[in-house]
Amino acid sequence: MDQSFDFTSYNNIKRLSEEELTALWEQYFQDKTQKNIRDALIVQYIYLIRYVVSRVKVTLPATISIEDIAGYGVEGLINAIERYSPQKNTRFETYALIRIRGAILDRIRAQDFLPRSVRKKIKDIKNAQEHLKQELGRIPTTTEVANYLDMEPDKVNQLLAEDTTMTSIYEKKGSSDDSMEIIDTIQDTNKLNPQEQMEEKNIKQQLEKALQRLPERERVIMVLYYQENMTLKEIGATLNMSESRVCQLHAQSIMKLKNILSEDRSARLRKSIVS
Repeated sequence: MDQSFDFTSYNNIKRLSEEELTALWEQYFQDKTQKNIRDALIVQYIYLIRYVVSRVKVTLPATISIEDIAGYGVEGLINAIERYSPQKNTRFETYALIRIRGAILDRIRAQDFLPRSVRKKIKDIKNAQEHLKQELGRIPTTTEVANYLDMEPDKVNQLLAEDTTMTSIYEKKGSSDDSMEIIDTIQDTNKLNPQEQMEEKNIKQQLEKALQRLPERERVIMVLYYQENMTLKEIGATLNMSESRVCQLHAQSIMKLKNILSEDRSARLRKSIVS
């Protein structure tokens, strides 16, 4: 399947019903060599790429092509479809979002998306900074660098910001194969202590069990809303439902979860009293 496409064409795609989509998956699991079925699945899940791209692009320099990162998203989606198994006990949408985002970020890390002309200007700026530093005996200001290169100060800042965005958090500390990227060494000031981590893990386990008792559609809405941070409007578009209906089901799910968790606590309390 061609890995370049127009997101706007997604609105013209015939969305399959839940039953039709399940049948398509069953055909694919029976014979994964059928590329036409795989491509049909790709078409049905293109919206996941659009969702990831819309969130990733805001952190990237304007010089990076949306078409490029969307294409890398397609690679991630294809990989997700080919590797997915129902035995993973994970919704395909959740699994695919992780694979798509990972594919895009991996390609961004591996490549230099800045045009050669931009790279040359950045190199000129750094050379000018070093020259002026030697000449002035101190670090030059942005205005001094801009005057030296006959550029606007804002342009100097913009170019340096684009270079920093692409390299700083992905720069490795050390030269060994197992050295970490700087992004992996940033301390999380909100990190929980061991006791809080255990409590949070226990809460998550209770919620996961409670979620499994919800009807399929309600469970999907909760995952997309709380785990994937999609808006109610986006969820409605994804599930072919009105935003008001999604809102209604969301509220309904919250009430069910509260009742389920309350029942579980009561059952544990009764058990502890009996024992």
